[in-house]
Amino acid sequence: MTSRFNIDEIFEMAEQIERNGANFYRLASSRAADPEIRTLFAQLAGMEENHLRIFSEMRARYAQDRGQVVAYDPDNEAGQYLQSMASSHGWEGKASPFRELTGTEPLSQVLWKALAAEKDSVVFYTGMKDTVNPHDHLALEEIIREELGHVALFQKAYDQHRA
Repeated sequence: MTSRFNIDEIFEMAEQIERNGANFYRLASSRAADPEIRTLFAQLAGMEENHLRIFSEMRARYAQDRGQVVAYDPDNEAGQYLQSMASSHGWEGKASPFRELTGTEPLSQVLWKALAAEKDSVVFYTGMKDTVNPHDHLALEEIIREELGHVALFQKAYDQHRA
């Protein structure tokens, strides 16, 4: 049986994924030996923070348009579940695929990993369409368009820097 999510929960996951990404890129920036890679990671952290702001604004807009749904959840189990989902899907910003990075890799390798992370986020959100009510598809499409914008940016940067 497929779990059902409302669009507010999807936005909550999106926001957490962006927080994860920003945190990772800030940490990666502080550890990178190459100044160009350090600058790139700092820029990526800023992009993720911008996405977080955009998703927060979208979430507020959709909540206002549809009315805020408040569910009884005194132990915040739903929030913990959503945080777990955000940490285990669309690995953008998670440390696990980047653990092997030392800060000395060629810029093209770093960009390739970032591009793969963004593509995985698009796949994750596309798959989430089956878990929301059809009237929420438009909101999810907005998230996907934002992520596709990152894919395009990383693809362009990768094409410019590949060996």
